[in-house]
Amino acid sequence: MSEEVQIDQEVYDRLIAGGTSERIARAKAKAAAVRKAKIAEGQNLGPRPAEQASKALEDFRANQGGGGGGAVATKTAADESAGNGGRLTPEERSARVAASLGGNGSTSIGVPTSSSHTHRLLALVPPAGIQQVQSKQMDKVYTWPHLLLVEFVALLAVGSLLLVASFFLDAPLGSLANPNEVPAINKAPWYFMGLQELLRYFHPMVAGVTLPGVAVVILMAVPYLDKNPSARPENRKVANMAFTFFLAFWGVLVIIGSFLRGAGYEWVWPWTQGLGFTL
Repeated sequence: MSEEVQIDQEVYDRLIAGGTSERIARAKAKAAAVRKAKIAEGQNLGPRPAEQASKALEDFRANQGGGGGGAVATKTAADESAGNGGRLTPEERSARVAASLGGNGSTSIGVPTSSSHTHRLLALVPPAGIQQVQSKQMDKVYTWPHLLLVEFVALLAVGSLLLVASFFLDAPLGSLANPNEVPAINKAPWYFMGLQELLRYFHPMVAGVTLPGVAVVILMAVPYLDKNPSARPENRKVANMAFTFFLAFWGVLVIIGSFLRGAGYEWVWPWTQGLGFTL
């Protein structure tokens, strides 16, 4: 089993900051790490000179015991000194291609004509150069069917729950409002109970305007304060922590206002006067 290639963190961070997807950024960061390792070992990453390539081909044929036997047109230093600009003539290029193909009618590079192999070797790839590509895409899904199907199932489930609840729970309308009679318990709907509970502790200007306004400004500033581009929940610790604190704080206010407030909106314990909750 090949050793896993570590990514180049600097390249990865730069690509992520530039908006590249995580899968592509990770692949390019691994390729950059492999290139750095080869340069550190003194390897030349550019194309090999013609002389070196021809010599490698001859060595390969000698090791394989075959060879086309034809002359290989090789560009040498003598050619360059002859004033041809270091370029091969059409005849030299044709001879070189024929020699690379075996010279005797073979159609595979480096494979003897007498060989029975029907495949050819394209390249030798070191294990460190093989990138570990994940088959599962973690950062991209399509709206249909991944999102719309889940939303449709959720719509059916919530609609069915409301239908069953409306059939068994009796929630009649109250009597007509009488301005001469103030009800003992006058509460807002449950989704406004958090705001009503704040009015119990602060001045109406603070509880109804200042605090909600500050909360809205903070929500608008969150994308500028938390610039993490990752869409994976496990990487959004700041956003998760902020939403958890807000949900816990608002949930406590709703529970207190719904169940622990009695006549005159005073604090009552459930075991003394029961739950002060009405539909």
